[in-house]
Amino acid sequence: MTDAENPLLSPSTLPYGVPRYDAIRPAHYLPAFEVAFAEHRAEIDTIARSGETPTFENTILTLEEAGALLDRVSRTFSTVSSADATPEIQEIDEALAPRMSAHGDAITFDADLFGRVGALYAQRDELALTPEQRYLLERRYTGMARAGAGLDGAAQARLSELNTQLSTLTQRFEKHLLADTNGLALVIEDERELDGLGAGEVSAAAQAAADRGLDGVWLVTLPLFTGHPWLASLTSRATRQRIMAASRSRGIRGGEHDNRATLTQIVRLRAERAALLGYDSHAAYVTADQTAGSPAAVTELLRRLAPAAAANAQREKAALQAQADASGTPFAVESADWAYLTENVRRAEHDIDTSALRPWFEAERVLRDGVFFAAGRLYGLTFAERFDIPGYHPDVRAFEVLEPDGSPLGLFLLDLYTRDTKRGGAWMNSIAVQSEVRGTAPVVVNNLNVARPAAGMPTLLTLDEVTTLFHEFGHALHGLFAHVTYPSFGGTAVRRDFVEFPSQVNEMWILWPEVLDNYARHVETGEPLPADVVARLRATETFNQGFATSEYLAASWLDLAWHSLDAGAAGAADVEAFEAAALREIGLDDPAIPPRYSSTYFAHVFSGGYSAGYYSYIWSEVLDADTVEWFRENGGLTRENGERFRRRLLGVGGSKDPLEAYRDFRGRDAEIAPLLARRGLDA
Repeated sequence: MTDAENPLLSPSTLPYGVPRYDAIRPAHYLPAFEVAFAEHRAEIDTIARSGETPTFENTILTLEEAGALLDRVSRTFSTVSSADATPEIQEIDEALAPRMSAHGDAITFDADLFGRVGALYAQRDELALTPEQRYLLERRYTGMARAGAGLDGAAQARLSELNTQLSTLTQRFEKHLLADTNGLALVIEDERELDGLGAGEVSAAAQAAADRGLDGVWLVTLPLFTGHPWLASLTSRATRQRIMAASRSRGIRGGEHDNRATLTQIVRLRAERAALLGYDSHAAYVTADQTAGSPAAVTELLRRLAPAAAANAQREKAALQAQADASGTPFAVESADWAYLTENVRRAEHDIDTSALRPWFEAERVLRDGVFFAAGRLYGLTFAERFDIPGYHPDVRAFEVLEPDGSPLGLFLLDLYTRDTKRGGAWMNSIAVQSEVRGTAPVVVNNLNVARPAAGMPTLLTLDEVTTLFHEFGHALHGLFAHVTYPSFGGTAVRRDFVEFPSQVNEMWILWPEVLDNYARHVETGEPLPADVVARLRATETFNQGFATSEYLAASWLDLAWHSLDAGAAGAADVEAFEAAALREIGLDDPAIPPRYSSTYFAHVFSGGYSAGYYSYIWSEVLDADTVEWFRENGGLTRENGERFRRRLLGVGGSKDPLEAYRDFRGRDAEIAPLLARRGLDA
């Protein structure tokens, strides 16, 4: 195959430069990467070995211009490797991981390049730079220094070994998790075991079985988090227990997909790398370049919230136990029972059955008349589905996003349904980011894992899935609105503990009267969600928050605990014993309330980008809750408010310190009181 025959090696002619996924085959990826690596390395050599005195234009700007082909190929592949990881794609991913690591290190450790960047950094006060240019220079220098550019040759060689090993191990962790999650899906042979589920859910289980070639049975596939959305509805305790047991056993069953050894190796190597770079721990290394600043600041927040969350959860548990005791066959409340009994208590105390709300949350209506509608009212956007743009999978849909004046803003891709080749959870990624330097427009993707119903049946979402759709679209808006000069600042390229803030803010519109009334219509009758139900939903916003906050904080604490270890302690750790001790230390060790993610299936931190950073969700929620208060005080869903939020926060991308951008929007630093009230922790 010649380079000319490889569709990855020439710009796509599709709108917005969307990759020609209809023409790309797995065999195209590795050859394209090799060409892109070589081209990027040559560009870097030209910059680093220039005989000219370093300037912003001939060093920093040219670094931003370099690597365009590699960026395009990488984004094309990473989109597929997470959302449609066939065996062929997984094999490529394994081969590619160490090569990507080595390529990045070769650039970071280029002494001539770091010398030029360092010389400019030392003169930054004398250079006539715009604020964005100065911030880019500072971030470039800091990034290279933190990655080991200033270390001696022996230290850099060891660091490169560590990076290569970690790239392989994190990819292995994700591969194991995907395989074990698929392997633990429950085959249900008697439909009575699914009693309590709606027709759409039962049809989704039948469809999942049919997709695997299983006839006459039902398949319950597992989400990424602990448990399952259907636990709230299933009347069979035995079925609930089977699902929870399967969920909790991922990565700890022994055999080829056991993640314990991989996990401890990752922790050990991250700790060694942090020490090599001059930090006490991986957590110290990560948080030093986040808005938190240190593990101590994170610890302080988690310890402040955990006791009140645990106390609230115990009060909730007592109410659940009363329900269990009043049943015909009393039992001690376990983790498999929590969601089911919670719905019983919610019905008894608040006359709300969230599982019965699904007919009002038909997916297409939620998308168009909820998510898109809110974005239209707030930002003036319109959305036009494009059928001429092929996706990387037949499920992928493309929507052109238009500005209020009808001019094009970017492209939004939606991949809604679960499948065996898609990793768990929900996420946003960018196939392309906006940049004046490269002349590119944004192309963003939202991935969810909603169970697909049988043909002809509507897709009915749970309230949690509605929340996820709004949340991920908040990330998409951030990626679409970021308007920057330099590609390093494009899309959601902000500090990790700030990136969840815009997505969390977008959740506020779910129950906003104008939005809810527009999308929450019964799938058969078109009737709106009854006003008394809406009122009760709003009245129960803090209901079960003890559990929700505790399971989240438990996972955050596990992440921080693992990544506070030194290399020796990490290598000797017993995963189950370590988890138990860490949860006891923070007071969140109730077996009925397991962490939202246990270590062996904690993809966020062991195969994703959230290592020592899962605290980001609650850290960002301080800003989010404070922002929701601002919207309420200033008239809510208005174009004026949307423009302020867009221009001062979303639109700056990574081109400005995030807390400075927040102060510009809010007029002050965020206050924690709104978060405490939202979570029921203000008593």
